[in-house]
Amino acid sequence: MGLGIERIETLLLIAAVVAMLARRLRLPYTVGLVLAGAVLALFRVTSGTELTKDLIFTSFLPPLVFEAAISIPWRELRRDLPVVLTLATLGVLLSAGITAAGMRYTVGWQWTSALLFGALIAATDPVSVIALFKELGVRGRLRLLVEAESLLNDGTAAVAFSIAMIAAAGGHVQGPGIAKEFVVMILGGMLCGGLVAGLLLLIAGRTEDHLLEITFTTVAAYGSFLVAEHVGVSGVLAVLTAGMLVGNVGSLGSISERGREAVASFWEYVAFVANSLIFLLIGMREAQLHFTRVMIPAVAAILLIMFGRALVVYLCCGLFRRSALRVPINYQHVLFWGGLRGALALALALGLPAGAPHREEIVSVAFIVVAFSVIAQGLTMRPLLNKLRLEGSAPGNASQSEETEAL
Repeated sequence: MGLGIERIETLLLIAAVVAMLARRLRLPYTVGLVLAGAVLALFRVTSGTELTKDLIFTSFLPPLVFEAAISIPWRELRRDLPVVLTLATLGVLLSAGITAAGMRYTVGWQWTSALLFGALIAATDPVSVIALFKELGVRGRLRLLVEAESLLNDGTAAVAFSIAMIAAAGGHVQGPGIAKEFVVMILGGMLCGGLVAGLLLLIAGRTEDHLLEITFTTVAAYGSFLVAEHVGVSGVLAVLTAGMLVGNVGSLGSISERGREAVASFWEYVAFVANSLIFLLIGMREAQLHFTRVMIPAVAAILLIMFGRALVVYLCCGLFRRSALRVPINYQHVLFWGGLRGALALALALGLPAGAPHREEIVSVAFIVVAFSVIAQGLTMRPLLNKLRLEGSAPGNASQSEETEAL
């Protein structure tokens, strides 16, 4: 059952109240939403809908990724692109491998289940990460690194997951086939996003009506995603490409000055709505799980994921320690602890076929990992930023040391 207008109205009212309370209590907004959703479920207040892969992918991810992408400046991203790509490719594969091997040898999952879980949980989730860092006021280079990595690593995670699905179905996966699928998924998604956004920017350049310009960006966000998914490439990378084109090329005259302000405000609100609904629904689903049945694999998964994330961040950033792209150690700490998991992992888990081995166990463990990620890491992120003197960091107010250099 889908989300009806009455349910949306009710959930948004709850989300608005939670946002006000969270701000007063200085809690991350996403944490408040998950907890509120769990409380509602405990009192048997239902949303009338179920979280599914289609609901997350087609309804929530496109606006969230697009809103984040339009605010990423290409000039700054280009400088840190080697770091971001290393984290989003080598880092994701390494994290997936550590988690898969750990689940195989610590809890005894067969390799197919372990590989599926390792692949779907490897990528940091743009929904969780972006919402949390916006709430805490992180800006500048640190926020750029976190956002760009979380947006770009979806391509690697999607390829790894599709390969694991082929293996689980009994298919034969070879090295050349893996490389080809990786290239097609990445470049295909970027091409779809570029074509859709480029066409719509050309049309938008013929009008200065801000309402029409908003409409064109909406078509660009959802259209690029749907086209990419239809042809079998990365929809999220298509939306990311479209968003970056709108945010960077659109500012060169394709979108009017008034239109740019209207577009930014519109997508900020759409992202707020999407975040509100998805985290409330996650909280409601969490309260319905039987945690005791999967507690051992869930604890093992959390420990493995944290270990893998730490290894990935410090190892990948270490590759650049003697270059101009050196990442300060306090940034690395935030990248490690800010590697939240969320809607993307749940969408992939919920999309597993009914006959997949250990499907229900994988889904339950994925939800528990997301709950820990959003609540435990979310609640401790502000103290960590305070300790590292990074909360609300921006150019012009850096601390005295090199570790907190201007962003």
